Amino acid sequence: MTEKSANERRKGLLNGFAAYGMWGLVPLFWPLLKPAGAVEILAHRMVWSLFFVGAALLVVRRWAWLGELLRQPRRLALITVAAAVITVNWGVYIWSVNSGHVVEASLGYFINPLVTIAIGVLLLKERLRPVQWTAVGVGFAAVLVLTIGYGRPPWISLCLAFSFAVYGLVKKKVNLGGVESLAAETAVQFLPALGYLLWLGSQGDSTFGTEGTGHAALLAATGIVTALPLVCFGAAAIRVPLSTMGLLQYLAPVFQFLLGILYFKEAMPPERWAGFALVWLALMLLTWDALRTARRSARALTRERARVAAAAAAATTGAVGAVGAVGAVGAATTVVAMATATSPVEPAGDAAGAVESVNTVDAPTVGP
Repeated sequence: MTEKSANERRKGLLNGFAAYGMWGLVPLFWPLLKPAGAVEILAHRMVWSLFFVGAALLVVRRWAWLGELLRQPRRLALITVAAAVITVNWGVYIWSVNSGHVVEASLGYFINPLVTIAIGVLLLKERLRPVQWTAVGVGFAAVLVLTIGYGRPPWISLCLAFSFAVYGLVKKKVNLGGVESLAAETAVQFLPALGYLLWLGSQGDSTFGTEGTGHAALLAATGIVTALPLVCFGAAAIRVPLSTMGLLQYLAPVFQFLLGILYFKEAMPPERWAGFALVWLALMLLTWDALRTARRSARALTRERARVAAAAAAATTGAVGAVGAVGAVGAATTVVAMATATSPVEPAGDAAGAVESVNTVDAPTVGP
């Protein structure tokens, strides 16, 4: 690895830690916006996010995607669905944090990979390996244990997990970059959100202009809180393998969980610890299976390249004799290069695909 590539990888890791760290610490921010209610905070987040993401796109001059998107009604419809689903996700998350359910909210992002796999099996007819089936079964057992512990199903966790899984599925079909996708989604959200805020103001129930300048600034900062981690995520995604990003994404729910029990002092009776332990066991099984599959595929690809190179060298040597031996080396190199270029699975790409099979979506591009 050259010094330049090592520096790029280091920058990517720092940006990845920053992105998931900010998403993990965001429960500290939402309570600062009280006495605004969850719906008012959500509406401000939609409105201000569009301003900040739009400004970012103006700075980098990335607008070519917009014209192409506007000429594709199907992608526009998918963007609308994504905007609706992430609205539910954001709203439930903000409400849960400000209502004292940070731990249960963190559980939603822990079980998201399991829900994503279940959606892949049910909707996309994907086939699972035995370890993946085991992990899904353990995850289902965890939900049962938590249902007993809470005295009800963990609705907040399930709502967050399912909404984010569906959001990821839709975004894969839209195939837009993170910042561009957020800009399109918040553009869909903008008018309804702005209309709600104007109506709230006309009723005298808005806190934006009645709780002081600091409160208004914090509400406007919801756009930065949404956009800044996404910018860091984008900088990380182009510098580190997807497999690494897939592992880094667990930082966010870990931080949220720790905040819930250490800072917000939420109760964790034994049955909840048991349920979380089962979820973590399921995630460890998925991660181990993904990394093992990636290593096996990489070794198989290396052996196949060596076999192709040896066969090409032998064939060329037999055809041209001793005089052509030097040329055979070049031919073998060419064949290896062709095999590398046309191979459907690269070692790094396979590792990414293996972790992607854990998450199905690459990694979250819009945090909680």
